[in-house]
Amino acid sequence: MDSFLIDAYNLGFRCFYAMPDLSRSDGFPTGALHAFFASILKLTSIGAPHATAVFFDKGGSIRHREIFPEYKANRSETPESFKRQIPHMKYLCEIFGFSISECEGVEADDLLGSCALRIKESGASATIVSADKDFAQLVSPGIRQLLPPKPRSKDWIEMDSIGVKAKFGVSPSQIPDFLALIGDSADNIPGIDGVGPKTAAKWLKDYGDIESIIRRYDWLKPEKFRNIVRDSADILRRNLNLVTIDTSIDVPLPSHNAPDFSEIITFLEEMEMKKSMTALRNFARQQYQVDI
Repeated sequence: MDSFLIDAYNLGFRCFYAMPDLSRSDGFPTGALHAFFASILKLTSIGAPHATAVFFDKGGSIRHREIFPEYKANRSETPESFKRQIPHMKYLCEIFGFSISECEGVEADDLLGSCALRIKESGASATIVSADKDFAQLVSPGIRQLLPPKPRSKDWIEMDSIGVKAKFGVSPSQIPDFLALIGDSADNIPGIDGVGPKTAAKWLKDYGDIESIIRRYDWLKPEKFRNIVRDSADILRRNLNLVTIDTSIDVPLPSHNAPDFSEIITFLEEMEMKKSMTALRNFARQQYQVDI
C-alpha cells in the first residue's frame, strides 16, 4: 500500500498563517485547527486508500547544531496561539488513524526522509506532503512530493523528478549541492554571496557537484567567483552536510488504519467546529460509505 508522509509543522504553520484568529467560545484558538482538519480530509481523499504518517520536530536537531550552532537561529519565537493548538493537531492525527513519529533531538525531515526511503526499498511508493524544498532531493521513482495548493486553488500539486528539474534547474540528486551554493535563509544557512539559483544551476550542469566545483574553481564563470569559491570550500562542504537529509534512521513504516469517527465527532464538538462537522459527514460518506 502507498503511504503519505506529512511534514507536520510545515503544514501546521501554513494552516496557522492562512486563517484568521478564530477561537472557541472560551477563547481557545482554533484557526489553525480548522485549516489543518480541512487539509487532512483533502489529503486522506487523494489516492485513497493509503497509509499515513505524520512527523513532528521535538527539541531541535542535535546533528545540525553540532555542524552549525547558528542553524535556524534566525527564526522568531513560535506564536503562543499556535503552540496551544499543536497537541490538538497531534491528537487529531491519531484519531484519524495516522502514525505519529517524533524523536528527541532529531529533525522531522530526517525521520520523514528515512521512512520514505524504507518505503521505496520495500517496493511501495511514498508521497511526501510538504512545501519544504529540501525534500526535492528525495524525489525519484517511488517517491514524489506533494506541494500545497496555490492561492485560489484547492488542488495539491504533485512534483516528480521532471517537476524538480523544471522548478530548480537541477536534478533531485543535485538539490543538496544547489542549496549548499545558494544557501537557505529559512534555516539561516548562508550561501556564497552573489550566487543565485541560475548561477548555481549552471555550475552544477557543467561540473556535477560541489566537490567538482571546488576542484575546478579556476574554470568558473563569472571569474569573480573563482577565488571566492576556493576560499569558501569548507563552508560549502558544511552547507552540504546541513542540507542533506539523513535517511539512515530506523523509522517504522506506517500502517493503514480507519478513522475513529466517534472520537473525531467528539473532538469537533469540543472545539466548536460546526462547519468541519458537515465536511466530516461528507468525507465519511464518500470515502467509507458510512453515515455518521
